[in-house]
Amino acid sequence: MDRLSPYFSHFSLSARIFLAGTLCGTSSDHVTQTAGHLHVLRRGRLTIYEPGELPVSVEEPSVLLYPRPAEHTFRSAGADIVCAFVEFGAGMLNPLASALPKLLMVPLAAAPPLVPTAESLFAEAFDNKDGRQVAVDRLAEYFLVLLLRFAIDSQVMQGGILTALSDPHLSRVLAAFHHQPEKAWTLEELAHVGGMSRARFAAHFLSIMGQTPFEYLTQWRIGVAQSLLKKGEPLKMVAPAVGYSSTGALTRTFSQLVGKPPMAWLAAQRKY
Repeated sequence: MDRLSPYFSHFSLSARIFLAGTLCGTSSDHVTQTAGHLHVLRRGRLTIYEPGELPVSVEEPSVLLYPRPAEHTFRSAGADIVCAFVEFGAGMLNPLASALPKLLMVPLAAAPPLVPTAESLFAEAFDNKDGRQVAVDRLAEYFLVLLLRFAIDSQVMQGGILTALSDPHLSRVLAAFHHQPEKAWTLEELAHVGGMSRARFAAHFLSIMGQTPFEYLTQWRIGVAQSLLKKGEPLKMVAPAVGYSSTGALTRTFSQLVGKPPMAWLAAQRKY
């Protein structure tokens, strides 16, 4: 079962390298309106500064992923680093991106599957060959997929969606949501899909995900609705495709979660 592809099929993954070199001194503020950041430290020592937080030192080759916009700066006396803007569907309600921590930090020594691609990324980023920008951007996107795969398989986070995707019961339920968001699911049906009793399933889902099955389903439905709207699908076709009996019902839920009705949200997205 492919646990990640449903997210990438509805929410476009993109990365663009903006820095590859040796950092000496203090970096400029890393903050944007819509993009997160991927930083891959090749060698050297970094100190991370975030507003209201104690400084954090990184002293070994590591991956630092900020999946959402987050203000942070680095200070170093000489660290080789590759930095990229990353987006998991800019401005969209992506349950995977929103469930990740503000900063996911993984030492490369603890993640052997990432090392070969990291080395390829460094080789391209620190060279100046023809097609370099395209090559490093695609490598960064591939690296992100490997990072998320590693995070699921190794359970580097306890609780939340990465744990649920590795859970033999909940992963089947999430797959059902992802493939049939239009279905009027009942708790009994979901418990059956997960191979658990109704009460045990409801408690297990809440303990791992921190939300009820139907809260997650609603978030997924609205995220898919956003994706369909951005592709040009009319609202009257989007509503039944994500399980709503009318455009009014979809609009009410969409507005509650996103803060504005569907067409106003879509108009705002077209400004970027």
